[in-house]
Amino acid sequence: MAKSFKMPVQMKITGRTSTMTHAFVTSIIPCIEPTEDQIRESLEILHMPPDRITCAYCNDTATEWDHLRPLIRDKKPTGYISEIHNLVPSCGKCNQSKGNKYWKDWMNSRAKRSPKSRNISNLDELIKRLEKYEKWHSVRPIDFEKIVDPTLWTQHWNNREKLFNLMKKSQELATEIKQVIKSKLTTTNN
Repeated sequence: MAKSFKMPVQMKITGRTSTMTHAFVTSIIPCIEPTEDQIRESLEILHMPPDRITCAYCNDTATEWDHLRPLIRDKKPTGYISEIHNLVPSCGKCNQSKGNKYWKDWMNSRAKRSPKSRNISNLDELIKRLEKYEKWHSVRPIDFEKIVDPTLWTQHWNNREKLFNLMKKSQELATEIKQVIKSKLTTTNN
């Protein structure tokens, strides 16, 4: 019976640094709304009728639009933005599995839930469509640091570091509080 019991995973304040980094990066990245014509054209390139939008990576029903080129790499912005030429319909499985990997490498990899590992039958055709999509419009990364006032840029990233330091201190305090509570419970129960 004891083997079937499993304690819940305890959350740590410092366990959220990647989420916070994501927030610091995506909060500065512009989102450019596409026109209806751009959406139509993007779906045509991917061979999808507007009434049946599927995942560009595996053909499952699309639930979201994924960044073909990642917004974040090595905890920093890549320079790509959220705009139709950098977005493709995706299912949640593919979006989560792909993460910030280059789409073509990921599709051909044996990563968990990648199209190749799931034996998607028309993988070569899907890759050709995405290659055509990638050529549809020249998407080049923007050097955000060059176009933003250096003082603002530095302040933004310093705020991230201050937050991480505060999270670390908060975790240390939380650990101390937890120990006090646990010792009181042990004393009370004996």
